[in-house]
Amino acid sequence: MTNEGPLLLAGGGHSHALVLKRWAIHPQHRPRGEVVLINRHGTAFYSGMVPGLIAGDYDRDDVAIDLRDLCDRAGAVFVAAEIEGIDPAKRLLNLEGRPPLRFGRLSLNVGAVSRPTALGIPIKPLEIALDFLREQDQSDQPFRVIGAGAAGIEVVLALRCRWPNRHLLLQARPDQIEPHHQRALKRANIDLLRAAGATDGPTLLCTGSQAPDWLKVSGLPVDQDGRVQTDACLQVCDHPGLFASGDCAVVRNQPRPPSGVWAVRAAIPLARNLQASCLGKPLQAWRPQQHALQLLGDASLQPRQAWARRGRWTLGASPWLWQLKQAIDRRFMAGFKSQTPMAMTMPMACRGCAAKLAAAPLQDALQQVGLGQLASNPEDASVLPGLPTQLQSVDGFPALISDAWLNGRLTALHACSDLWACGAHVASAMAVITLPAVDSAQQQNLLAQTLAGLHSALIPQGAQLLGGHTLEGRSEAPMPASLGIQVALSVHGGTADPGGRIWRKRGIRSGDALLLSRPLGTGVLFAGAMAGRVSPSDLDRVLATMSRSQHERLEPLLAMGEAIHACTDITGFGLLGHLGEMLGHRPCVQIQLNGEQIPAYSGSLNLFDQGVASSLAPANRLAWRWLDPAEHSDGAIVTVEGAHDAALLELLVDPQTCGPLLVACDPKAAAALSRDEGWHWIGNAAPTRE
Repeated sequence: MTNEGPLLLAGGGHSHALVLKRWAIHPQHRPRGEVVLINRHGTAFYSGMVPGLIAGDYDRDDVAIDLRDLCDRAGAVFVAAEIEGIDPAKRLLNLEGRPPLRFGRLSLNVGAVSRPTALGIPIKPLEIALDFLREQDQSDQPFRVIGAGAAGIEVVLALRCRWPNRHLLLQARPDQIEPHHQRALKRANIDLLRAAGATDGPTLLCTGSQAPDWLKVSGLPVDQDGRVQTDACLQVCDHPGLFASGDCAVVRNQPRPPSGVWAVRAAIPLARNLQASCLGKPLQAWRPQQHALQLLGDASLQPRQAWARRGRWTLGASPWLWQLKQAIDRRFMAGFKSQTPMAMTMPMACRGCAAKLAAAPLQDALQQVGLGQLASNPEDASVLPGLPTQLQSVDGFPALISDAWLNGRLTALHACSDLWACGAHVASAMAVITLPAVDSAQQQNLLAQTLAGLHSALIPQGAQLLGGHTLEGRSEAPMPASLGIQVALSVHGGTADPGGRIWRKRGIRSGDALLLSRPLGTGVLFAGAMAGRVSPSDLDRVLATMSRSQHERLEPLLAMGEAIHACTDITGFGLLGHLGEMLGHRPCVQIQLNGEQIPAYSGSLNLFDQGVASSLAPANRLAWRWLDPAEHSDGAIVTVEGAHDAALLELLVDPQTCGPLLVACDPKAAAALSRDEGWHWIGNAAPTRE
């Protein structure tokens, strides 16, 4: 596998989740070399608990498998991307909005989508359906579910629990629904609607499933529903090194209906054959059982009940079957939780900008070699000598995440932020990239993905990557190797102001408003993620915000002209540390922060309450001196008004990667800017007391 390319796991379905769990628990069974999981989200819903989620018995996090955490524990790379297609001949997996991934071996477990037979929202993909149902919570229109299978029955009964008084309809032919299910529908006051009596209105499709459309045109052998045909070893027919399982696949000579039961049962034979294929050993045939026991819940009743079904045999409904189902489902999900949580008694060795040197030793070292002016008058970027409108800066950090492309993008956005904070457009960049000591083919792949990530951040700004330098690390490569990448980026650009004016840090005036462009909390969230304490949805949200470029904020700020008095970006030293840089050693203003207006990423304050902190936080806490009246003759230079607690104090010194811009400006300009979504008016500057 090492010489041919990585093993790609396309899709985070039940089979792949269980394969990763097996490798996390038994690393000796994990194939050597790079393993990459690609899924559109950082989580995958466990299908057995989705009806309970719809009914309101569970929260999303209760039924979501944390794929990022699984990858971390299994030594695999996680890539959040939408899969668009596959080129079996070139051995490429095509992704939306980013370059394709090369593979040596590929396993498909991408699930299925609802068969489009009528107007309505399909139940699959589940994320779209769940958002649709949340929107429908405010409506009292009649609601229709189309589909007579187990999914349609369970979903419409769960909706009765969710909406006790709403008019619900199930569209299907009566002869398609078993008598005991018809009785349950009648008892739940759900009208059975023949297809001929279809009505308009909000509709959810539970009409059976088919493979994603891109699989149908992949050139792989598929059945009438687009499902990839495999042999008994789960290897795609006539395509050595390609595997498929779950709802997107079917064993050619032993077809089974799409069901999570068979996807779960396929996990162990899939894991064994992936390992055997990578080692060049013979594959082992899997003989799936003819029928599987299924437990179908009825969430419309109190107490809840369930049916047991195997083939043509059905038992129930019964409360004890519901309890059995609950026990099985909860045990299944509990198996994905880490059994050895990482202790948080010591700060984590954080990555990203939290890996930068603390302020105190940095300042002391600069003083030691006669460069004290750099510490006493810090700026985000330097004006090039003889070129008053041209600026340059440099930034970088060890890999924050295992996805080399996204890590490259985040590094570029983080570095460009120094120029944006000066009111300058980025024109060009040069990179120094240190790669882990792995084989040359893997290094080439990691370098290509990193460069593509850098490009994705630079090109929309009209900037170019002019070149750079590559190095090979001399320490042992981590697992996955992509965490051994380090990128430093030198960025160059010019101010758009006709007079060559740039924004300095130290221009805050009395009466200024302070605006923040995005929330705080990236440091503690990634520290918590390393210990398995962060909700997958919270991590998805913070990465989505971090990966959005802030260069488009530049034009509205430049349009304010002289009303912008000072600006910086909040990075490794945290809000309070960088605000201290703006104030200088002898500040002429005092800052009044409104604690209730300082935005925090979801989940970050809870982590502070649990004692989680970035490894740079202890050094950053020296900036709390700005809040201490005893440190200054005129009292505290920075005060925090409104409700605040220890968690907010930690947020003020939390190191940020791809953090917000902090702008000091005229209140009228602040009022105009704060009408734009994303700006937060967090405080004001007042004259110091005499």
